Order: sequence, then structure tokens, then C-alpha cells
Amino acid sequence: MKIAVIGTGYVGLVTGTCLAETGNEVVCVDIDANKVERMKNGEVPIYEPHLDVLFERNIKAGRLSFTTSLDEGLAHGEIIFLALPTPEDEDGSADLKYVLGVADEIGKKITSYRVIVDKSTVPVGTSEKVHHAIAKNAKSEFDVVSNPEFLREGFAVDDFMKPERIVVGSSSDRATSLMKKLYSPYVRSGNPIIIMDEKSAELTKYASNAFLATKITFMNEIANYCELVGADVDKVRIGMGTDSRIGKRFLFPGIGYGGSCFPKDVKALHKSGKDENHEFKILNAVLEVNKNQKTILIPRIENYFDGNLKGKKIAIWGLAFKPETDDIREAPALDIIHALLEKGASMVAFDPEAMPNVQNKLGNQIDFAASMYKAIEGADALVICTEWSIFRTPDFEKIKTLLNNQVIFDGRNLYETQDLKDLGFTYFSIGRP
Repeated sequence: MKIAVIGTGYVGLVTGTCLAETGNEVVCVDIDANKVERMKNGEVPIYEPHLDVLFERNIKAGRLSFTTSLDEGLAHGEIIFLALPTPEDEDGSADLKYVLGVADEIGKKITSYRVIVDKSTVPVGTSEKVHHAIAKNAKSEFDVVSNPEFLREGFAVDDFMKPERIVVGSSSDRATSLMKKLYSPYVRSGNPIIIMDEKSAELTKYASNAFLATKITFMNEIANYCELVGADVDKVRIGMGTDSRIGKRFLFPGIGYGGSCFPKDVKALHKSGKDENHEFKILNAVLEVNKNQKTILIPRIENYFDGNLKGKKIAIWGLAFKPETDDIREAPALDIIHALLEKGASMVAFDPEAMPNVQNKLGNQIDFAASMYKAIEGADALVICTEWSIFRTPDFEKIKTLLNNQVIFDGRNLYETQDLKDLGFTYFSIGRP
């Protein structure tokens, strides 16, 4: 099939590359000429495990190409994916200017039947707005489909190639048939393609992410209570997770969620509720708790240093909002860094992938190290913000010799508390004695 993907951000690039992998001819369109040229030369502009292999293979095979020309993309694609940014507006709502702007252009340019697919995460009712924007100028038939993505950063290629489910929101039999044909190679093991109306599909994405964010936040609340009463959140988590009604995933406490999806989607659903005079009381709590959780380690760090962090050198392990990505959007590490800077501390950070992005954002406000051990040389404390695998089994004896104080503030509960105590560390984690 001939596919156009408008927008080559995280979702668009993974979508286009993975669709090419099953034999489709995919043209990806982006307004950034420099980025398009880099992609034409085989450079993947984001870090995502396994994406580079598929990217290179499909470029060489001629199934994946890139252009700045919207006309070229629309002339090529019988199915046109909109994978455009929907940034958070000041009031928390999703800004649809990019989606609707392109939709307006599509209406002026298409000359034969096209299926327009909303792949971006968009509020309920967006498909109607996209349809209206296209219909104003369209002289040919078209359908608008809602097809939300459920890609986890760090696992996006697997999630696309082997989806648990595919949600298609469409009221058109013709469009639905094409979407089923397109996705049939990805569900050969029997996982469902779920057909529903467009509004329900749009809400399914928001409801899914909001629920997962709520699950994380609930466990953070439980962890904070565990510390007050002397319980161990790890034991509570295991006891809860073995109940099939609850499940073991998303029960790990820490310093809050971040990234490109959960924060934005929770706020957007919350704002959409307000627009309909419906208050999501649970989401009020989720937003408040997560905001506070991101800096929950700061008072502990202050207390350890008797309330004075001026001149203290703090090592930071992990900057990305989660491992296996270079994404720093809403990353808790940034909140911790800003709080420590305000209190007069200096910082040296290490992250396997995200340091360039943080350097672009913070400039010379903090220093960056070439390795995890270089970061802790002469530091007064170590703070762990991201659970990269390389941090899980470090050389603790080496850490002891490099740190000025044998103290670790672990925002991701990477280590066993008794093990660290036996090694002579003062160890602070989340929700554990």
C-alpha cells in the first residue's frame, strides 16, 4: 500500500519505518529541511532501540523516503497519517493548530479518495474538526479515521510490530476496510483490531494513559505512607501485583512520571472535562501528587547536609524520563536539578543518551561527565533519577572511594536496602525503611 506520514517526530518516524517494514511504500513529510536531509542520508534523529536497523533497511530497499513537500506526500499516499505535535497549551489543553493547519492544506490539494488518519493524540471531537477543515476545500471524497498510538518509548518498535491491540475509530466501511488491510500483518497472532466510533477511539488513548498515570501515582502515595508507618512498599507492591485484577505492572514507586505522553495527556483530559463542566477529581489528585513527587528527595538531601547545600557537589545518574530513550520532556531529573541549583548546589550528571538534550536545555548550569564513575568523582552525594540498566549493578567499592560521603539518594529503588547498609552506605529510597 502507498502511505504518507505527515510529521517525523517520535510517533511519525516509528510509524513510517514500521509500516515500510511490512512492504508498504512510505513517504514521510516534514517541514524541517535539515532533518529531512539527515534522514535521507540514513541518520535516525531520535534514539529508540532497534529503530536504526529497520530505518536503514527500508531506505536501502526504497520503501522509505523523506521529503519536505506536502504535495509529494499527498500525491503518493492513499492513506495519510497525521503524526503532528499537539503541544500542551497554557491552560493544559492540546493545541491543534498543526493538525488543523495541515488538514486545511489537505483539502486544497487532494484530487482523489484518501483516508486521513489522526495518529497524534488528540481530544475527543478532533476527527470532526479535521473533517470540517478538509471538507471546506476538498473536491474529492475522503474519510477521517482516529487511530491512536500506544507506543512506549524504549519499546516502540516492538509495540508497533507486535501490538496488543489496534484501535480504529471510523464510521466508514471503506476506510475501515483499508485500515484492516494495512494492519493485518501486525496481528497475525490473533490480537484484535478494535473498530469503534471516532470519539470513543480518541478517548481510549487519553483514558488509557490517564489510568496508567493514576496507577503510578497511587503507588507513590502508598510508598510515602509506607515511610510514615514503617512498611516496605516493595513487599506491598508484590502482595498487590499477584492479584490478577490489579496486575504487577506500573506498581513501582519512584520520583514521579514524565515523558511526552502521561503529563500532557492527563492535563488534556482534565481540561477537556472542565470544558464539559465535568471535574475529573481523581486527575486533580494525580496532577498534584506527581508534581510533588518529582522533588520528594530534596528535603532528604537538605536534611542530610543540615539544611545547607551551598557549595555541595551532587552527582546525578540519569536524565531521561525513563531508560532506553533520550527524551527529557517532563523528566523528574530536571525538577531535581532546578531545585538543587536554587539551593546553591553544583551538579555533574551522566546519562547514556540524554545528555545532549539536557545540555541544549540547561547550557552550562550543570556539568556533564563521560561516564557514570566520572560523574561521582569528588561528589558529596549521588542522586539516581533514571533506572538505566548500567546503574543496577555498579562497583560499590569504587563508588565509596570516589564519593566524599557514602550517601545515595535513589529515586528509582534500584538496590536492596540491607545490601547498601552492609556496604556502609547511607541509602535513601522511596517507600522503604
